[in-house]
Amino acid sequence: MEIRNYQSSDEQGWVRCRVLSFLDTAYFDNVLKEKEQYENPAIELVAIEDGQIVGLLDIEYELQEGTVCSRGTGLGGMIWHIAVHPDYRRRAIASELLRKGEELARKEKLNRLEAWTRDDQWVHTWYEKNGFQQVDSYLHVYLEGETELKGNISSTLPKLYPVLSFAHYGGNQKDNIKKRFKRVHDCICFEKIL
Repeated sequence: MEIRNYQSSDEQGWVRCRVLSFLDTAYFDNVLKEKEQYENPAIELVAIEDGQIVGLLDIEYELQEGTVCSRGTGLGGMIWHIAVHPDYRRRAIASELLRKGEELARKEKLNRLEAWTRDDQWVHTWYEKNGFQQVDSYLHVYLEGETELKGNISSTLPKLYPVLSFAHYGGNQKDNIKKRFKRVHDCICFEKIL
């Protein structure tokens, strides 16, 4: 396996790897049609095996404190994407991508990495095994259909009827929200001090 910097010619393989990697996670519907471009500098790595992209890591990082990460002090980096093609999992590819990403982050004088993920326990376990700690959370709430939307989401425009809404909930009634709506995910922040 080779780990190298992402190149623009990798985009199709990057997108395919990301889509397949996310299908069996709580982010199954977060489908991208093209690779994201970042406002700030980024560490963008791919893992290549058998002539295809089998893993990826994108870390957008700060040149000024507080411009990318949501917490902490000093310069940090946000892991926007870390993924391994399902056929290549359990071969330490994600850990190798992270190790290389951390090495490059230290060269950029970053003091921490931050990553937000949803409620997949196997993902949480991976972050914890790699030295991250859970430091924050809120809920992703999907409201769908008349029963869930009524009284919660409405439109002031005539003839515009919401059918689906996505919301963030950061209050202290999380259990109530989870009971009230069918699709709710914990969105959890993991942080690693470098």
